Parts: sequence; C-alpha cells; structure tokens
Amino acid sequence: MRTLITTSLLFFVFAVSALHAQEFRSVDDIDQPGPILIDDRTIIFENINLIAMTDDQVQYAMDVQIRGDRIMAIEPHGEMRIPSSAGVIDGTDQYLMPGLAEMHGHVPPPESEQFPERYVDDVLFLYLAGGVTTVRGMLGHENQLNLKESVNQSEILGPNLYLAGPSFSGGSVNSPDEAVERVHRQVDEGWDLLKVHPGLNLEQYTAMAEAANEAGIAFAGHVPEDVGLETAIRLGQQTIDHLDGYIDYMDAEDQPVTDEQLKKAVDLTVENAVWVVPTQALWETLIGAADAEQLKSYEELKYMPESIVQNWHNFLDEAVSNTSFYSGEHAAQHAENRQKLLKALQDGGAKILFGTDAPQLFSVPGLSIRHELAIMEEAGLTPYEILMSGTYNVGKYFEDKDQFGTITENSRADLLMVSGNPLEDLTVIKNHGGVMIRGIWIPRAQIDEKLSEIEEAYERR
Repeated sequence: MRTLITTSLLFFVFAVSALHAQEFRSVDDIDQPGPILIDDRTIIFENINLIAMTDDQVQYAMDVQIRGDRIMAIEPHGEMRIPSSAGVIDGTDQYLMPGLAEMHGHVPPPESEQFPERYVDDVLFLYLAGGVTTVRGMLGHENQLNLKESVNQSEILGPNLYLAGPSFSGGSVNSPDEAVERVHRQVDEGWDLLKVHPGLNLEQYTAMAEAANEAGIAFAGHVPEDVGLETAIRLGQQTIDHLDGYIDYMDAEDQPVTDEQLKKAVDLTVENAVWVVPTQALWETLIGAADAEQLKSYEELKYMPESIVQNWHNFLDEAVSNTSFYSGEHAAQHAENRQKLLKALQDGGAKILFGTDAPQLFSVPGLSIRHELAIMEEAGLTPYEILMSGTYNVGKYFEDKDQFGTITENSRADLLMVSGNPLEDLTVIKNHGGVMIRGIWIPRAQIDEKLSEIEEAYERR
C-alpha cells in the first residue's frame, strides 16, 4: 500500500507542522523542515506589490493578512496592525498574485501497478511547485474521492481538487439507458462533474446530457464526432476542452480559416456562454506540429518516471501517425488555425480557462505551464488575459464551490509570489519565490529541495 504524504508527519517529506504558541517576526525564523502552517494564527505578506486580478493594475507596497486558509485584510504598507506573534513574509520588490489553475489536469489513480508507489504524491507536489493551486481533474478513478477529501482538508499536501468521474465514452457506455444510469451513479458518489470522451453516439450523448441537466451536474471534455460541436453546446456541455470540434465545425483543418468561419464559431460560443479550455501546447504535439527534439529536451522531464517519459518518446517516434488527431502534412496549418481561433474567442468575449492536460505527452504537472503561457501569448493574448484564464475566470467557474482566483478579502489563500511583474513578463512565474496553498506557505528553498529529491528518485540510470 502506498504511503501518503500527510500533514501529521514532521520530517522532510513536506508535511505541514502546526506551530506552538510562540512569538516570531519572520517566517525565516521558523525552524521546521516542511511547509509553514500557522493554524488560526496570522501570516503577513509585508510591503508587497499586489496583482489582485480584479483588474489589470498593480497595487504597490501593500500588506496582506492571512488567517487560516483565508485572506483576511489588505491594506497599504504601514497601515495594518500586525500582531507580534504573526509570521511575516518580506515582500519588498516582490509581486503577489493568485495561484494558477490547471483546468484540464489529471490526478493518477491512488493505487495502481502502472506507476511507482510515490507517483501520486509527486504529481500533487509538482502542481504546487509550478504555481498551480487548483486542479480540475478530468478522469476519475477508484478511491480518488477519498484522496480529494484528504487533500482539500490539507491532510495531504496538494492543490485544491475538483474531480470529474470515470469518463463517458464509446468504451464505457453501450446504450442510452446505461448513460443515464452512469450519470445517476456518479451524482450519488459525489463527483464534481462528468467527463465526456470520444465514442458516444448522438442518442447516448443526448441521454447523458438530459440526465445530467436534470440532476444539476455539469458535463465537460471532448466533443464526440457523432455529436458535433453545435449539438454539444446546445445540449449544455459546460466546457469544450482542447477546442475539440471547432476545427471540424469551421472545416478548417487543411486550409486557412476565414474571418467568416471564425465569427461563426465565436458567436456560437459566446451566445451559449460555454467555456473553452484550449490546451494549445499539447494539441500541437498530438497533431504533429510540435518540434519533437525540443519536446524531448524539456528540463522538467527529469521529474517524471522513466517509463512514462519513454512512452512519450515512443509516441513521437512510432505512434504519432496512428492517432486520430494527427494532421500530417496539414499540421502546421491546423495549429495556425487553432491559434487564430483562440485569439478570436478572446477578442469576441468567450470564457477561456487555462489548461495543459498534465500529466500527458511532455506536459509535466505544474512545471510545463510555461509552454502553455508562451503559446497563448504567441496567439496574441496579453499576459493579463492569459492570467485571467488561470485565476479570475476559474473563480467564476467555481463560484458555487468556494471563493478564490483573486486576492480579495475572504478569498481562499492560494497565492504565488514572484520576483517581477507577470503582467509584463510571464516568464517570472517559472522561478517564483514560493507558493501558498490554503494558507500553507511553501518557500522556494523547500520547493527546490523537494524537487531535487523527486529528481533523484527518478534518476535515469
């Protein structure tokens, strides 16, 4: 049985240690081996530049008070009364922003012979190491709801989890009645949403959609070929992930997309208030448009098990032309059309959510978000628009679950400290100075130490 990284441990397994009553001024003065949790006591980010993500402005020289897992107060530096027992994080010349979300991510099965025993714990930590504090898991597994509860209660260190159940696909659903029964079962089990995979026929998909709408549970993911984008949207699919179905809808895989085609797709999206999760970097890999040698050189691959990385290499070397997504000689045009579509959706007012589909082909949890940030910027989105997709927009999407995604009073204290202004330079996120998850502060030094330990565990021999 695998050993979970729990908050009851006090060793260098990055467990969270509650502090006894004592007075200290700086969190740097705290002598403990793991992340810093103050229970119901106070942590202050002092004299920090604030990017609240309620607008595109920076509030300079602010103090931010955290108590428990909530942001309690935000005031100009010097105006806040700071208790002598509070832990203080010096924010001079630093920037504080909300933690990012992975809105099409995956959490491995809690127990599986396919992966090393430690793999789930490492995936959860890698998300945090990259600045990802919320994950919408898009494929449920047995016992995963128990894992979610433990993580969200900070008994296990990891990002906030919202999980889809086992998927609805051509392999898991054989009739409309089975689709309806599967909806009801997953509602009863407590999954946050339903995951749609390819393979459902129109009758099965319609039965699932109607049952889900009646039960009040969202369904999201792929667009089955027999259903098509317009029907999926009309039936209420909440998110279209990977921009699935859009290229077919516009008939634009192998020829330049036109302004008229783009307008039609944007209008359909905006009029029906559907969310989209682009996952542009991954899709360039799947369709054959990415640079294979560059993918293989990603430095973050060292934090993944060798067997998984080898499978990713095999995909590039052997199997890529056998996938249904591969575009062959049209891959570059296909990718360009997806980029134009993303820009048109943003300019047209569509609701965009940030996602990478990690851990997936050359997409390492948390640490590979830099590739998605870069490719979205190449599409013409501004840094502020890109950050919105991973912060404010995610808070709106989950507003019935909790308050987060902005730095505002009573929001969940999921935060990221960076050394420069990400509204001007998104690359500062890669080398951030620390992450706060539900009020738990993980300094950069602790993150680097844990990353070194993960690298050593998966060292290629």
